[in-house]
Amino acid sequence: MTRRSALRSALTTVAIMAARPALAQQMQTYLPPGVAAKPKGPIVFLDYDKDEIDFAYDQAPWAANAGEVAKRNAQKSAAALARLGPPRRVSYGSADIEKLDIYMTKQSKAPVNIFIHGGAWRAGNAKDAAYMSETFVDAGAHFVSLDFNNVIDVDGNLLIMADQVRRAIAWIHRNAASFGGDANRVYVSGASSGGHLAGVALTTDWQKDFGLPADALKGGLCCSGLYDLYPASLSARASYVKFTLETIEKLSSQRHLDKLVAPVIVAHGTLETPEFQRQNREFAAAVKRAGKPATLLIGQGYNHFEMFETLGNPYGLLGRAMLKQMKLKTA
Repeated sequence: MTRRSALRSALTTVAIMAARPALAQQMQTYLPPGVAAKPKGPIVFLDYDKDEIDFAYDQAPWAANAGEVAKRNAQKSAAALARLGPPRRVSYGSADIEKLDIYMTKQSKAPVNIFIHGGAWRAGNAKDAAYMSETFVDAGAHFVSLDFNNVIDVDGNLLIMADQVRRAIAWIHRNAASFGGDANRVYVSGASSGGHLAGVALTTDWQKDFGLPADALKGGLCCSGLYDLYPASLSARASYVKFTLETIEKLSSQRHLDKLVAPVIVAHGTLETPEFQRQNREFAAAVKRAGKPATLLIGQGYNHFEMFETLGNPYGLLGRAMLKQMKLKTA
């Protein structure tokens, strides 16, 4: 081989090696509708780059009609309040925000459904769930919606929010008789970040931490929640949530299935982000592997906001499932 041919061969090899990364460049795949893919950056979790993991933990870009759904639910809430009257507003703690709304059924010693609102941990309130109340009140159950701090109010500390939710549930269990409720038939439901907190409540050691029966909660619904906080800690949510190691460990309900004693319904929509779908699918599978009862509901054609809206309809995907779990008639 001549020097010239050797040099030509070396240059060709260098050119091929230089071209190979470009030829092998993977494009982004986990993107909401209308967002153009870019070359994938460094992987931060599973097959997600930073842009993709940020999108995966932000529901808004995946649901263009979120505002319309909120307006629709506000209209239904107004109609429910006009028919049922305002809820009984009660304090469960000393902080001003630590209150709950009780929509009471006419039946005595009735079961109770406790609803935990969502809002990415930084928004939402008890009164916005008023439209869900009729489904349960008409079926013979009390509906209780919780207020608690959002994470911005508590300097990013999810542990404070989880403590408030737990204390609210403990108050309801101890005081159920005061509003005609049956302490032996208390259930919890939650959507989005409320689904996360419902999972935390269901994996709480009620006997050890609150002196209540181990089965203080007889069942639960976790809609579109998060059950392992580690991947969320890699997303843009870390800009307002302090995902400490303690928080991730204590509030990742999938890591505490030994404390789960109640049957759980897990649900997500097919138009939600890929991570919310994965988290709910894998949580339901983990519960089943642990030998505990779990039902996975998949809402075909539903986005994140449309999914939890169905809890306010006795014939909706979640309303029907929750009434069945509570052993109540849909109609």
